[in-house]
Formats: sequence, C-alpha cells, structure tokens
Amino acid sequence: MKNLNLIFGVSSLVFVFLFSPALNTIAQTETPPAPAPPKSISVPAAQERKLPNGLTVAVIERKSSPLVTAQLMVRAGASSEADNKAGLANFTADLLTKGTTTRSATQIAEDMAFLGTELNTGAGWNSSTVSFTATPDNLPGALEVMADVVMNPTFKQEELDLLKSQTLDELKYNLKQPSFIGNYVASKFTFGEHPAGGTPSSINTITRDDVAAFHEIYIPQNSVLIFAGDITLEQAASLASKAFASWKGGRPLAKGDGISVGRSRDSGRMLVIDLPNSGQASVTYALEVSGVGRRDKRFYDAAVLNSVLGGGYSSRLNYEIRIKRGLSYGAGSNFAWRGLNSDFATRVQTKNVSAAEVAQLTVAEIKRLTAESVPNGELVPRKSTLTGNFGRNLETTAGLASAVAELYSYGIPASELNNYMSSVNAVSDAQIRDFASKNLLGGDLIIVGDYSVFKNDLAKRFPNMKVDVIKADDLDLSKDNLRK
Repeated sequence: MKNLNLIFGVSSLVFVFLFSPALNTIAQTETPPAPAPPKSISVPAAQERKLPNGLTVAVIERKSSPLVTAQLMVRAGASSEADNKAGLANFTADLLTKGTTTRSATQIAEDMAFLGTELNTGAGWNSSTVSFTATPDNLPGALEVMADVVMNPTFKQEELDLLKSQTLDELKYNLKQPSFIGNYVASKFTFGEHPAGGTPSSINTITRDDVAAFHEIYIPQNSVLIFAGDITLEQAASLASKAFASWKGGRPLAKGDGISVGRSRDSGRMLVIDLPNSGQASVTYALEVSGVGRRDKRFYDAAVLNSVLGGGYSSRLNYEIRIKRGLSYGAGSNFAWRGLNSDFATRVQTKNVSAAEVAQLTVAEIKRLTAESVPNGELVPRKSTLTGNFGRNLETTAGLASAVAELYSYGIPASELNNYMSSVNAVSDAQIRDFASKNLLGGDLIIVGDYSVFKNDLAKRFPNMKVDVIKADDLDLSKDNLRK
C-alpha cells in the first residue's frame, strides 16, 4: 500500500508540474536568452622567410600549444591536369608515401609512427598538400621524412597499378549512387570542369610517366611550407633549410595552371540521369558563379547567404525539405571556390516519388532569397554558426595550418584570417538579396533516379522546361554530350 501511495504521489507531483496553469503560463511566456555577442579571434601574424632555393617558409606561432603542424602546400591540383588525365593530381599525392629511393612504404609509415605521427597527403582543385603534426622534439625527424617523400618518390609501377585498381572499383560502386552521380555530372555539365577524382576512362590512361611528369610541378618556387604551433621563424627556417636544401629542378607553374576562369555555357537546363530501380533519387541545383572567386570581397556575402540557405541543420533548405515535410534526411548547399569564379550547388537525396517536388522546393527557396528580406532573428544565428565553426577550426594547429594554406593557395595574405569575423558580421540582408539576384538564378537542375517514377510529376511542376534524359549506363563524362 505504501508503494502504491508513493507511485500515486509521484504521479500527482508530475501532473501538477506539467499541467499547473501557473507553471504552464510561465513556460509559455518565458523567452530563450539572446545569443551571446560573437567572440573575437586573433591569429598571430604569419612570419615569412624565403629560402635560397625559392621555398617560402611561413610560421604562425602559438606558444600555448605543445604541438607543431607542418603543412607543405604546392600550387598544383586538379586544375593543373588535362581533362583526359583527370585524377592525376590525386594519384601523384597518394603515391608520394608509397616509397622513395631510400624508404619503402612500410618504412615511411614506421618512421613516422616512431615519431608519434603520420604523413597525410592529398590534392584538391587548386593545390596539393603534405602534412603532419608532431611534438617539437620530433619535428626534425618528421620533417626529414616529409622532405624525402616530396623530393624522392619512386612511383613504383606496382603501387600505381594497385591504386588504379582500387580507384576503379570505388568508381564502379559510386556510379550506382544517385548523390555521387549528381555531383559527378555537375562538374562537366554545369561547371565545365572534369571530376577531380577522375573518370573510368581517364584513370585507365594514367601511366607512371604521367605521374612523374605531374610531380615536376612540385618545386620550391611553387610551394609554401607552413608551420603552426610552438615554433619560431628562426627554428622553422633552420629546420626547413636542412630538410629541403637539395630540393630543386622541376618545371615552373605554367600560366593559367591552378586558376580557373569563367566559362561560357547555357543555363537553366534540366538533366535527368535515369537510374532504373534506384532506391533513392538525388536533386542538384548547380550554377557557375562567374567573376566571384575566393579573392573577391563578395566571398563573405556568399558565405553568409549559403549559411542561410543550406549551411546546416537550421538552414532554409533543410527546414523546408527535411524538418517541415520529411522528404529527406538532409538538404544543403555549398560554394566550391576557385581563383576567379566559384561553383555553387545544392544537394538533396529523397524518394523517387518526391524528386520533382524537392526540385520545385529548391528553386523556390533560391528565388525567395532574391525577393524577401532575411529577418535579423534568422540572420544573426546563421552568422554565429559561421564564425563559431571558423573559431573552432582554428583552435588546433592542424586547422590553423590548413586555413593559412588555403589563403596562400589563392594568393591571399594570411592576415585575412583576422578579418573573417568582422567581415561575416558586416554582411547585411540587402547584400544577400543582391548577391542572390545577380548570381544564383538560372541554374541547372540535375536529377538522378528512376525517371519512370517521377517523370509525370516533373512535367507537371516544370511544364516549360525541356528535359534531357541520359541512361546511367550510357553516361560518359569524357564526351561533350556526356554519352558513350
């Protein structure tokens, strides 16, 4: 009986707490606290020194950290490779750690592990990087291994063959995934570029001679060695001079390498990649933004706009498509930056039956940006998301080094990091509306999925648009018409 009284007593308390008119009134009238004012961030000025061989050494001191990140940025990425050799920049970067004239791939990994770190390599559109993070006492040894893989790779045929096989297997799988196909097709159809990761035909043609020739762009004059953490410029220059003293030769970066320019193309098209029996469909709205590159001050307008439209869980696309209607697990957008232009795209994966509806909702949200104000209650939190992520990324030495490397790859002074917070917070609703009106209308719609399921609905929602349909099995990005 006591237990029953106890249960009913607790239940009564819960009932009173949840349904008491006084408490309920308080809950309804209480407003959440206002967002805290944005925190400022101060990044120490980058100190530079050019070595006799032409290598630029840049240091951002952070004495509070017991670590140092070293990142070598070479201005040679996918933009420096020929279309019919797409994937070559990635291959070159990946093969650097697969053996040198003095170390095998296993020895490279073991030497770095002994020093408590590992080498990371990669290639993007604008540049290639080699990096590691180590304690100051292990920095000389790790830097020696880094210099070895950069200067003395052997590019063994068996390693190249293995990498080609793995890449082709991965592509074969990915070319059955709607979202991958959407991004893959947009690169050629909308942006006039080749897929940075390569195509089946381009991967098959890459030879060891191709990789060795691309590696010739890896020269000191094209590179910046960035140190972030507990190190001074004198220490960094001394270590770099010792490790990279013999780095010479190669070929200078050709005019136009590493820089994308605006490309003329048709706009406002609709392309369907028919993938019969696909479980899902992907919807992409893609547009090249000519004349607005990473060095343009409108970069900040675009960044805030993207945060409002598709830059996170609370963005408009995600709210309208996922939260409000339950049509997707997530919807977003992004700008891929180039030197003189940028590639803008939205991305949503949904059921085939709702593909046309999602396409219509996406276009409507972009148009709304051009016609309606973004209220301050929405704009301030979206800016805070940007500045908060930016600040967190710079808390680690690796994040700081990567941010500085990105600026160097575009020829932007490292001091621009200290302008990020104020530049983002200065963007107005009028600037967002102006940017959207001038740059985001008339994009291409690319839908990948089972066309038979959404064909009729697509025609109803977009009655004035011509639909170009390509069977997924017939897709070939090495051809201008995208067909085999």
